[in-house]
Amino acid sequence: PKSIDLSLNRIKRLLKDLDSPENKINNLIQVIGTNSKHSFCVTLREIIEKGGYSCNLNVSPSLRKFNERYYFSGKYISDEELHDLLTEVEQVNNNKSISFHEIITAAWILHASRKKASVNIMEAGALFRLDSSNVFQKNICSIVMPIGIDHLDFLKKGTIDEIVYEKCSHLLGDSKIFVSEQKKDVLEKIKKNIANNSSQKFILGEDFKYQKSNSGFIYEDKLG
Repeated sequence: PKSIDLSLNRIKRLLKDLDSPENKINNLIQVIGTNSKHSFCVTLREIIEKGGYSCNLNVSPSLRKFNERYYFSGKYISDEELHDLLTEVEQVNNNKSISFHEIITAAWILHASRKKASVNIMEAGALFRLDSSNVFQKNICSIVMPIGIDHLDFLKKGTIDEIVYEKCSHLLGDSKIFVSEQKKDVLEKIKKNIANNSSQKFILGEDFKYQKSNSGFIYEDKLG
């Protein structure tokens, strides 16, 4: 396949051969959207760590060095660890069909299952529905960052309706979904796509809000 080839069949097969590490990861936060995902994930990681908790983080793409995609409990993976990890996963894959994105995602999932942390944050790639990050059965929550036009080369029509469907129609149920600030028309499309999802929904501006203050931020929700 191509370096990115949207399908879940190959990574599910590889994860099964790796003894299903995705089922051994607890306290997962999945971050979906078009804009600000990377900066949000890094900021959330720092908040969690400042609170005294450990955090594993997977982001894509990396900005300066490939290792940035693999963060485990306070530090990025070393070159030697990364080499050994990718070699292990490639050997288990045994030359079967796999994309670049799928194998590096499977490697992070495997390592995160071994490097236990209080919270695991995973930035969803591409369009989520068929992205290799969409292999989990449960999470703490899904966070939907601003959605716009992107990845048109993977779409049939290239419309905002199609993009919102790909990103939001398959969010995990029986959890929580937080929706960040969106354009009005996009928000309505998101609401439509998550309407039948069994997760609790929290929409910025409706269920919670914040404003800047001299000392930081003031947060408000329905509880006050």
